[in-house]
Amino acid sequence: MTDILNALALLGNFVIVPGLTYGSQLALGALGVTMIYAVLRFSNFAHGETMSFGAMITILVTWWLQGKGVSLAPLPTALLALPIGIIGTVLMCLLFDRFVYRYYRRQRAAPVTYLILSVGILFILSGLVRFVIGPQDRIFADGERFIMKARAFKEMTGLDQGLAIKTTQGVTVVTAVIVVALIFWFLNRTRTGKSMRAYSDNEDLALLSGISPAKVVSITWIITGALAAVAGTLYGLDKGYKPFTYLGLVLPIFAAAIVGGVGNPLGAISGGFVISFSELLLTFAYKRVIAYLTPGDWVPEGLVQLLATDYKLAVSFVILVIVLLVKPTGLFSGKTL
Repeated sequence: MTDILNALALLGNFVIVPGLTYGSQLALGALGVTMIYAVLRFSNFAHGETMSFGAMITILVTWWLQGKGVSLAPLPTALLALPIGIIGTVLMCLLFDRFVYRYYRRQRAAPVTYLILSVGILFILSGLVRFVIGPQDRIFADGERFIMKARAFKEMTGLDQGLAIKTTQGVTVVTAVIVVALIFWFLNRTRTGKSMRAYSDNEDLALLSGISPAKVVSITWIITGALAAVAGTLYGLDKGYKPFTYLGLVLPIFAAAIVGGVGNPLGAISGGFVISFSELLLTFAYKRVIAYLTPGDWVPEGLVQLLATDYKLAVSFVILVIVLLVKPTGLFSGKTL
């Protein structure tokens, strides 16, 4: 029984806890992509850099607060700076919509036009972020580092394997739950949220019902900007901030949105966890788990790793291809906002 518990602790430390954390970050990112697709009908490839922009503003405000001696110990000071990051990201999204997207929306441009515009905005944001904060790694997490340390877990349980939970991991999961709950409450319980759902289902019928398209579009960008800032900040807190990594997040975020079913918020959340756990389960080295669960003579020589960690990004790509071939509508097909 002790060996089984040690194996579970090992999986919890390297798969379950990181999977929940990374899945929460992908879910928030995919939710932002889903909102844009469901309402504005285009794939926003600039969402990764929007996340980076929001995280950058949060970092700059965090440094300013830290310089003034303000902290939120034992939690990261970045949580105090996050509202400013959200406001800055929302304003940036509204500005791009006002001066770029709105013109083509009035011209009823094809969806591919919006996609090309989002790629252009991607490069603009990418250059802006690197110019302002630089390309280096930025560590901006302070306060208590761990909720539970591996040594404390060992002493508490008497097991050989420890389970460590970082403060940033706990903050990520709790924040994601709160944000997702607020989004679903807004979409299902408020008049504006219901208007957005109606606009998403049938734009022409919504217009005949007196729904203002300008208001729906603005609210969509506000929600998307807020989600991007929160997701980008949580990812940076947990794994360290480096602008180049956010461009690489576009593939797993879109994979999560497509796996769940593009346009469906519940699907985006589910897809985030499917992608995160798939990456971790396929790249985890199972040798020590097997050592606990089998006799000593059966322990293999190698790491028993299906894929090297360098191929994590390939996992998202393969899952995306499989879903597009087998069930292109995703897990929650036929459902939208």
